[in-house]
Amino acid sequence: MTDRDPFIPSPTVSAFHLGPLTIHFYALCIMAGIVFAVWLTSRRWHARGGQAGQVVDICLWAVPAGIIGGRIYHVVTDPELYFQPGRNPWNAFAVWDGGLGIWGAVALGVVGAWVGCRRHNVSLVAFMDAAAPGLVFAQALGRWGNWFNNELYGDPTTLPWKLQIHQMDPATGSAVMDPSGTPVVIGFFQPTFLYESIWCIAVGAILLFLDRRFVLGAGSVFALYVAGYTAGRFVFELLRSDYANLILGLRVNTWVAGMIFLVGAAAFAVTFRRRRSRAVIGPSSPAPRDLLRATIPEI
Repeated sequence: MTDRDPFIPSPTVSAFHLGPLTIHFYALCIMAGIVFAVWLTSRRWHARGGQAGQVVDICLWAVPAGIIGGRIYHVVTDPELYFQPGRNPWNAFAVWDGGLGIWGAVALGVVGAWVGCRRHNVSLVAFMDAAAPGLVFAQALGRWGNWFNNELYGDPTTLPWKLQIHQMDPATGSAVMDPSGTPVVIGFFQPTFLYESIWCIAVGAILLFLDRRFVLGAGSVFALYVAGYTAGRFVFELLRSDYANLILGLRVNTWVAGMIFLVGAAAFAVTFRRRRSRAVIGPSSPAPRDLLRATIPEI
């Protein structure tokens, strides 16, 4: 490869300092995704009969629970990164360095949303249908945090859109420099973070189009989000070459994506002909398991 060959550059810094504070771009990307998701969900929630301010109140429960769940999933599936000899166990709490498992984030986030929905006496199913497009758009934005961290890449490649990856120093949030002061480049790889970001945008756009064009049944928008996202994630996991635990030669997340895709596809087949979800319900809201039920009370 010559200097004239095209490639996608990566940042040489993953954080900056604001007085005594260290601001990580990964965290900013996550926050940008959350803000956009709350805004879009609020608009969709109002269209389903919800009241202004309810989405923010519910997200005050769902977002922290989702972040905790995402981190727990990451640490449980890759414990050797934190608990082997020579590793610092306290880094398990360093969310800003990257490492949020979407499966744990969604699972515990739904639990948090259920708590918020119960407090406001509204439908969890309706809320999850309203939130699904914003959630996948938030994932698209969050993936750019991996770009700043120079992580989540695939195999080495010579494709014109290959991704330049630097050797990063987590302690400084900057690329390691060689004796001449030039950032050390590990190599050029498949930009799987970009593939996933583009896929998430496409899934979100399809959800918005289908939900506007057709009357999708209660729970089906969220089920379609689950099936659509995991279909792409299954492929991207096969392309990735960064460290991961394996089961029968495949990454753990490859297996998980495949299984959750089947669950999401089955849930969509069951729910898409049901009555469209509405925000206001009776004296209690459905538990998280109701997202997969074939029938639910009128909402």
